[in-house]
Amino acid sequence: MQSEISEFGKADSAADQESRPVHPGTRLFQAVDTGLARLTEAAAALLVLAEVLLLGTSTAARYLFARPFAWSDELASMLFLWLAMLGAVIALRRGEHMRLTAFVRGMRPEHRAWLDALALMLVSALLLALVMPSFEHYEERAVGLTPVLQIGEGWRSGAMLVGAVLMLFTAVDTLIRHATWTQIGLALVGVAAAFGALLWLAPVFEDLGNLSLLVFFLLFVVVSMATGMPIAFAFLIGTVSYIAFATTIPLSIVPSRMEEGMSHLILLAVPLFVLLGALMEISGLAQGMIAFLVSLIGHLRGGLQYVLLGAMYLVSGISGAKAADMAAVAPALFPEMRKRGNHDGDLTSLLSASAVMSETIPPSIVLITVGSVTGVSIAALFTGGLMPAFVGMLALCVVVWWQSRSEDLSSARRFTWGEKGRLLLIALPGLGLPVLIRTAVVEGVATATEVSTIGVLYSVLVGVLVYRRFDWRRIYPILIDTASLSGAILLVVGAATAMAWALTQSGFSQQLVALMALVPGGQVGFLLVSALAFIVLGSVLEGVPAIVLFGPLLFPIARQMGVNEVHYAMIAVFAMGFGLFTPPFGVGFYLACAIGRVSPDVAIKRAWPHLAALLVALILIVLIPWISIGFL
Repeated sequence: MQSEISEFGKADSAADQESRPVHPGTRLFQAVDTGLARLTEAAAALLVLAEVLLLGTSTAARYLFARPFAWSDELASMLFLWLAMLGAVIALRRGEHMRLTAFVRGMRPEHRAWLDALALMLVSALLLALVMPSFEHYEERAVGLTPVLQIGEGWRSGAMLVGAVLMLFTAVDTLIRHATWTQIGLALVGVAAAFGALLWLAPVFEDLGNLSLLVFFLLFVVVSMATGMPIAFAFLIGTVSYIAFATTIPLSIVPSRMEEGMSHLILLAVPLFVLLGALMEISGLAQGMIAFLVSLIGHLRGGLQYVLLGAMYLVSGISGAKAADMAAVAPALFPEMRKRGNHDGDLTSLLSASAVMSETIPPSIVLITVGSVTGVSIAALFTGGLMPAFVGMLALCVVVWWQSRSEDLSSARRFTWGEKGRLLLIALPGLGLPVLIRTAVVEGVATATEVSTIGVLYSVLVGVLVYRRFDWRRIYPILIDTASLSGAILLVVGAATAMAWALTQSGFSQQLVALMALVPGGQVGFLLVSALAFIVLGSVLEGVPAIVLFGPLLFPIARQMGVNEVHYAMIAVFAMGFGLFTPPFGVGFYLACAIGRVSPDVAIKRAWPHLAALLVALILIVLIPWISIGFL
């Protein structure tokens, strides 16, 4: 999920604009950065294609011909790290990294411009501080050889160094382009003063012990996020500052931990499912499913609301971005729903709530992340995620029934059985895709990573041969968009992995275990407190960074308490989704308002019935483990 993006170039007021002649050196720097940006986009697009071809052929070789490629996983992991870092560079240039905007959303543009400049200066300083540690990490790894391909490990670790350098170029260029010289100068002075203060206080931080964690991982991270800085860089600010000023650990450990966190092959499913979601849209699969559902129940009271819920249940989780899921469904249904007298606030609230309901539906990117960082079986998570989402959908259906009792059906169209049959035939390829994906994973045909390539091939073939509406001109932009969104997600994973390692080394995890063990109420009390904690985390951090940061800490406690890991995962994911789409802090709620073109002030007044229904569903998921594990 991407949060609201801060556009630095639009933040300056007339009073802040300065007539600044472009220095020849600045012009050259910007030209070099633009050239690097184009090269980066082309390389990232090729890497996405390479991963699809590599995993697709590897799956076919293993399953169809019983001749697996011994080197495929190693090469895919190496290319994946490069894809993640280049994607992070593209996301930084585009302003597509996940960020918290609750504190800066209402600020005046001229005031926000100063915060934007400070945030970019902090990002630039952070990346500059990571360049040399990344080079040291590269040198350490370059002497070793990969186990299968027997090539230098530097080919893998070089991605961290190249990514840090390119992001530094991008951050500096963005700062020069969109901030005034006064803003740049004052931001530089502020960052230099903060560095000097930290250097002077370093002996004090070492003496404080774990109390210094409050400074680095609470104060620094929260303040950084409050400025609108991307979440990944806010995590790294806290981690790098803690290691540099409160420990004697070399900073090269940061790129090392980030590489480890971003190299899990299971996370390769992130870009591939993002690509699959985009291909579903241009091939017509999603539209076919929606049209069929409308023909079935669209003429009933609340019929289109039920269609919206059903469509989100079917297509959600595949794209990797809730924005894409909602954008695929809402425009097709909202105009007719408004004709029937539905309130704009109710429609937007339902759209937002449907995104919460569908958080656990496979192949959810958050579920894949849970499996990656906690070791829980991906197949078990995919199986266990269907029923919690169904419970959430039933709870929302009750609200829809109540709100649509007096709906005007005068404009509702009734479809004939012949038309329904024709639309069913059109929708069958789309309806079959989720079944194909789940069956391939459960039956062992392909892993959760490999199955996405089957979906990609399926979507292309259906779009070309069945619907005949596949627009090849959109492929290159889609590949770049895939790399950008994936880089934004995976940089958070890497940053949160480094942060979690630092917290573990400090002994914080043991203290957290001891604290959670004191929660009254035994297992049920622990689960209720966990649900509340994940709601808060979801509203602040969003699903992926929250689960990467706290999953390795809380899941072992759940095991000690005797809680089934799949059950705990469903509670965590559903609760984080609830927080993400709950006003006033949940960014997802404002994203739903933007897609529905409804003012948040209008929607927020109508959101509470849907949120109450989802809260009831969450409590049921907490108290009834069978909902999560009954079909395992």
